[in-house]
Amino acid sequence: MNEEFSIYLEWKQGFEFSIDFDQEGVAPLLTDEAPPLGEGSGPSPARLLAAAVGNCMSASLKFCLDRSRIELLDLRVRVTGTIVRNDRGRLRIGNLQVHLEPTVAEEDLARFGRCVDIFEDFCIVGQSVRNGIDISVDVTPGSGVAAVVPGAPAEA
Repeated sequence: MNEEFSIYLEWKQGFEFSIDFDQEGVAPLLTDEAPPLGEGSGPSPARLLAAAVGNCMSASLKFCLDRSRIELLDLRVRVTGTIVRNDRGRLRIGNLQVHLEPTVAEEDLARFGRCVDIFEDFCIVGQSVRNGIDISVDVTPGSGVAAVVPGAPAEA
């Protein structure tokens, strides 16, 4: 089964973007880079990626527990990311550490281990990030904008 989805971003100002998730009842989200680039008025793309991985891992664990009829009493999650420079000096997310603290009843602990062993494999986002995602990018200038294409002859 292949399922396609789209989200839409609109530049607001500085490094602020409004993200429309194209989902009924879901409000747009404002993102921004931290100072000195942006104003920090919303989460940065790196923090959104960390949130997506942490949320997906949490949901995968919850799903496994539900299927195993293990009641989840509480779940706290911390995702810690490290920003590093690659060999070209570009900033990249070097790693993400996801720490889950689920609470289940003592009588469910024996069955709980099975979910801990398998839940990560069912996290769509985490496994996609781990394995690398094929990303294609195209740039199409908007109307009324003169496009400058490197290597193209200048108009007279």
